[in-house]
Amino acid sequence: MGVLSGKHILLGVTAGIAAYKSAFLVRLLVKKGAEVKVIMTPSAKEFVTPLTLSTLSKNEVHSSFTNEENENAQWNNHVELALWADLFIIAPATANTLSKMAHGTSNNLLLATYLSAKCPVYYAPAMDLDMYKHPSTLATFATLESFGNIQIEADHGELASGLIGKGRMAEPEAIVSFIEKELSKKLPFRGTKILITAGPTYEAIDPVRFIGNHSSGKMGCAIAEAAAKLGAEVVLVLGPSAVKVTEESMTVIRVVSAQDMCEAVHDHFRTSHVAILSAAVADYRPSEVASEKIKKKEGTLTLHLEKTKDILASLGAIKKDQFLVGFALETQNELENAKTKLQKKNLDLIVLNSLKDKGAGFQKDTNKVTFVTKDNKVLPFEVKQKSEVATDILDHILQYIHA
Repeated sequence: MGVLSGKHILLGVTAGIAAYKSAFLVRLLVKKGAEVKVIMTPSAKEFVTPLTLSTLSKNEVHSSFTNEENENAQWNNHVELALWADLFIIAPATANTLSKMAHGTSNNLLLATYLSAKCPVYYAPAMDLDMYKHPSTLATFATLESFGNIQIEADHGELASGLIGKGRMAEPEAIVSFIEKELSKKLPFRGTKILITAGPTYEAIDPVRFIGNHSSGKMGCAIAEAAAKLGAEVVLVLGPSAVKVTEESMTVIRVVSAQDMCEAVHDHFRTSHVAILSAAVADYRPSEVASEKIKKKEGTLTLHLEKTKDILASLGAIKKDQFLVGFALETQNELENAKTKLQKKNLDLIVLNSLKDKGAGFQKDTNKVTFVTKDNKVLPFEVKQKSEVATDILDHILQYIHA
C-alpha cells in the first residue's frame, strides 16, 4: 500500500474555490490506505459540504469547537485531534489562513489544531497570482518554512479571477505524490536492497505429485511487506504460496523448486545489502522425475532422493559486506542446532523457532522466535503476530546497519 498506508491524516480545508478538490484528495488518501479526518474552517462549508467529505473519509467532519446542531454535544478537542495525526495537510490553504498560521492567530478549530500539532504539516497554497506574489504572502511562506512547515507549491494556470499565473492549488494527485516522496526520504531502509525468500518449495516426483512441506510463506511475506514500508528495495523470491502480497513496490519472483529458488536468489544476492532467507526449502528431491504420472501398482514404490543445494550456505560462502539472516525450525536440541547452523553457514543472525512452542510453526499468524546473533547473544521473544516478528527482525538489522 505504500508509505501512507495506516497513517492518520488530518486534512484542513479552508475557504477557497479550490476546496472542491479536497473531496478528490480525501478519496486518494483513503485509497492509499490512510485514515482521514477533516477539519474545515466555518467559511469553507460554503464551497464544499461536510457531508461530502464525511462520506468519503468515513469520519465525522469537524468545523467548530462544538456541534452547532446539538447543544449537548461534546467539545471537539483540538489537542486530541492534533495528537491523533501523523500528518496534517492544509489544502487549500488560503492567504488568510496562512497569515494566521504564521502569526499564531487561533480563531477557529483548524487554527487551534494547527498550533497544537506535533506532526509534520504540509500546506498547498491557493490564491490569485497577485496575492501569491505579494510581499506579505512571501513573508508568510518564509515564516512557515522557519517553523518546519512544508509548502506544496501552487501550479501555474487559469485562476478563478480569470487571470493566468501561479496560485492555482496543486492537483490532488500531485499533492499525494509530493507527500509520498517526502516521507520516503525519511524511511530508515531507503537505498537498501533486501532479498527475501518465503514459502515452501515443491520437488516434482512426476507431473502430478511432489515432495513439499506445510510452509505457508506468511512469515517471509510479512518481512517483505514491512521492509518495503520502511523504504527498502525488496526482492521477494516466493515459493508456492497462497499468501497475497499487497505492497506494489516490491519485485516478486515466483518459483517452484529449490533449484528455481537458488537461481533466483543468486541472480540478486551480489547487489543486495541484506538477505533474509525464511523459505522452507526442501532438503531432498527425487533424483529422477517421471515424465508421466506414476500409476498405482501392487507393492511399494521406492523413491531415490538426492540433496538439493544448500542456498543459505552457498550465500554464506560468497558474502562480503551483506547482512545474512537464516531461519531454523527445530524440534529437538533447538538452541544448539541453531548455533551450529549460524557458524557453519556464516550467518549474521539466525531466527530460531520450535514446533514445540505454542503459537509457532507452519500456517499460523503468530510465531515465537529466538534470535541468535553472530557474537552468540541469545535474544528470546514472546509469542507475537508474524507482522510484529517481522518488525523485530528489521529493527535488529537496522541496529547493525547504523552501528
